[in-house]
Amino acid sequence: MVADRLTDGVRIGQLLASEVSGNEGRLRDLALADADPDVEPTTDGALAYRIVREGEAGGDGVGREVAEVYVHPDRVRVEFVGGDADRETDAVDSSDAPDSSDPSDAPDIPGLAAAAADEAGLRVRPKAVRPPRTLVFVEDGAQVKRALPVLEAVVDAI
Repeated sequence: MVADRLTDGVRIGQLLASEVSGNEGRLRDLALADADPDVEPTTDGALAYRIVREGEAGGDGVGREVAEVYVHPDRVRVEFVGGDADRETDAVDSSDAPDSSDPSDAPDIPGLAAAAADEAGLRVRPKAVRPPRTLVFVEDGAQVKRALPVLEAVVDAI
């Protein structure tokens, strides 16, 4: 049995990135974007990378954002964004707009992420911002594998 736990936020973030980018299963369409290999952890969390779904253009042409990953000195924070941020800021007031552009039709990404993370035994907190977010904390290296079902639940919904 291993006596020491991995609690270095940068290393935990690297492990998560490796699991996501090397996954050939349900997460095979995910990629890392805006990765900062020299990120320094901060107490508030420093953006290390974004997880995007390839093949679905987002506002920047990279892919639809699934989550943002922030590193702290002793953990990683994964933020799942609710709805489509572009849709909420670029809403069109037109009666011919297709029903699929209705934000109420979008899946509840923060709710799905919270339920999956809670089921996986990870610490979860809501973030009351617009669009809403769910924060999932990965506090040691062993919890990285438990974060994958959370990503799978979100990918299956979008």
